[in-house]
Amino acid sequence: MTSPNLTLGDIYHLLLETFPEAELVGDAATPIKNFAPIESATNGDLTFVANTKYEKYLSRTNASAAIVSCNLNVAGKAPKLALVRVEDAYTAFALVLERFKPMRNMLADGVHPTAIIAKSATIHPSARIGAYCYIGAEVEIGAETSIYPHTTILDGTKIGERCILYPNVVIYHDCQIGHRVTIHSGAVIGADGFGFAPQKNGTFKKIPQVGTVVLEDDVEIGANTCIDRATLGETRIKAGAKIDNLVQIGHNCSVGTNTVIASQAGLSGSTKIGNSCMIGGQVGFVGHLEIADRVTLGGQAGVTKSITKPGEFWRGAPAKPLREQLRQEAMIGKLEEMMRRLIAVEKELLELKAKKNELP
Repeated sequence: MTSPNLTLGDIYHLLLETFPEAELVGDAATPIKNFAPIESATNGDLTFVANTKYEKYLSRTNASAAIVSCNLNVAGKAPKLALVRVEDAYTAFALVLERFKPMRNMLADGVHPTAIIAKSATIHPSARIGAYCYIGAEVEIGAETSIYPHTTILDGTKIGERCILYPNVVIYHDCQIGHRVTIHSGAVIGADGFGFAPQKNGTFKKIPQVGTVVLEDDVEIGANTCIDRATLGETRIKAGAKIDNLVQIGHNCSVGTNTVIASQAGLSGSTKIGNSCMIGGQVGFVGHLEIADRVTLGGQAGVTKSITKPGEFWRGAPAKPLREQLRQEAMIGKLEEMMRRLIAVEKELLELKAKKNELP
């Protein structure tokens, strides 16, 4: 719940700091008790609409107020709603949640007595260490960083300021974590890369994985995601990148700044992703590829070759530029009709041949 005295006017004045063009339509005194999705919002709730797909709910919702994007046509669709119109409703709603519904802090100050911490570890006094954590030798943990219960950080790893590591995160040795990094439960950072040399007798010899993993500032790693350490050198996730749950990033990969990768995607070893790319769910990359900046890859794309032109949209398996892939998809949709026509032509040819053979 929010403050009992919060009004839509308070929210409007907050948003004016970021969106000076913001427009209030309706009663500024409208009380705001909570925040909710537009489909399930009730009286006293504030909701938002940033996508045209949700415009239809404006006339149905029971919310008291909504933040809406300026590009949406809401005229006559929300007669009962008080509105705040802004350029980007999604970002505006995020700002409101940050101010009026901050994340719950579930860790007590200081170090829990059950945590095991090596004598040579350096932990800032303002850091929080939860129950049953293990902190190895020469680990460094920066100011205001929170390490939740049952997390393991092995020797030599450095973690910056204001990071959050949720329960059961495992960070192997000698990894480098920047500032304001969030790592969700079950993620494993710095496990060995998948490197094995085939032998003449059919066995595989393990290649020592002696590199590291670097997560730069403001990176977020989803639950149960695995980022392998490099064979030599580093696997690097650059500043501002956001990686979803259940993503696999192989050894010596590089993910560019502000790139986003959705769930179940997989990067084979030494794949290099550019800046500001958008990678859909279940996209797979063969190894040693390079992807240019601002490339978008549709869900389930199978990327088998490098993409060198910035800003392109590729999809399909194997992945191709969007227009080319759509043409091929359209052709595949006509295969059944083409087969029927081919069978009919073959039948006609056989009949003509039979008539020709019957001629004296």
